[in-house]
Amino acid sequence: MTTEPKASGDAEQQAGTEPQTADDTTQPTAPGDSQPQIHTRAGRFDGTGSGIAWRAWLPDTPARGVIVLVHGVAEHSGRYTHVGQRLAAAEFAVYALDHIGHGKSAGSKANIGSLDGAADNVAAMLDIATREHPDVPRFLVGHSMGSLIVLHLATRRPIDVAGIVVSAPPLDISAGNPAQRALAPVLTRLTPNLGVLKLDSSQISRDPEVIRAYDNDPLVYRGKLPARTAAEILNTTFLVKERLSQLTVPVLALHGTADALAAPSSTDLIEHGAGSTDLTVIRYDGLYHEIFNEPEKDKVLGDVVDWLEAHVPV
Repeated sequence: MTTEPKASGDAEQQAGTEPQTADDTTQPTAPGDSQPQIHTRAGRFDGTGSGIAWRAWLPDTPARGVIVLVHGVAEHSGRYTHVGQRLAAAEFAVYALDHIGHGKSAGSKANIGSLDGAADNVAAMLDIATREHPDVPRFLVGHSMGSLIVLHLATRRPIDVAGIVVSAPPLDISAGNPAQRALAPVLTRLTPNLGVLKLDSSQISRDPEVIRAYDNDPLVYRGKLPARTAAEILNTTFLVKERLSQLTVPVLALHGTADALAAPSSTDLIEHGAGSTDLTVIRYDGLYHEIFNEPEKDKVLGDVVDWLEAHVPV
């Protein structure tokens, strides 16, 4: 059960359940540009764990819908600035949080704690966004581990959203040999921060500038993923796969066919197992893991906007 989160600005001034901003800036638009100006905001709230950092990209026109962006493992919400700006330009109010142990949020580096808690925090962020923009449709957009968290949230119990978008969902993961499976609970209990797996940044995108920025981003964790995080991801994949028939909200599933970090067969599982009668699957030939950061990102984001707009009531 998600409790009412207390929200504050980065100065840690408590303000009940209303999020106070750390900044409020406007991005100028070119003369004659019909797109809305975009305001950026940031703050913190106390959810599962404490000190959850968030940011938002907001149009200066009334929002057509609310979106919560959910980032992947070892990264942070700031890597989605271009995504937030593109969606805000389409008149959606876009919010994104940093998971526990990620970005500017509290916690041990890259240790997610629990994906159930992470899902609670996404729900809390959605509630905060809804209070600021009531009476409009709500959406969740997740990438990689963020997609897994969104799928977990959408299948563990009914959720009031107009739809979800999942990019590179990591559902089809090798479970390892029996000895590794038996050892995993022991490692997560005794040494939860023990590094067990390092991500290969060369596999995230075909754009060398994206890789360079990722490797040099001080808020991106470049060590081995902690045992707790790896086990939480693995265990949650089993839960979600068992509950795919309970995924009944509208779904847009996206995957690059050359994704070496999250098997494209994961999206096959959603396509054949989801209970939704409103399911769209798009596969991008030759694209790597971070389809929002590939050279073809404008096409990908355009597909997302088109789907979202089609799911906003007229």
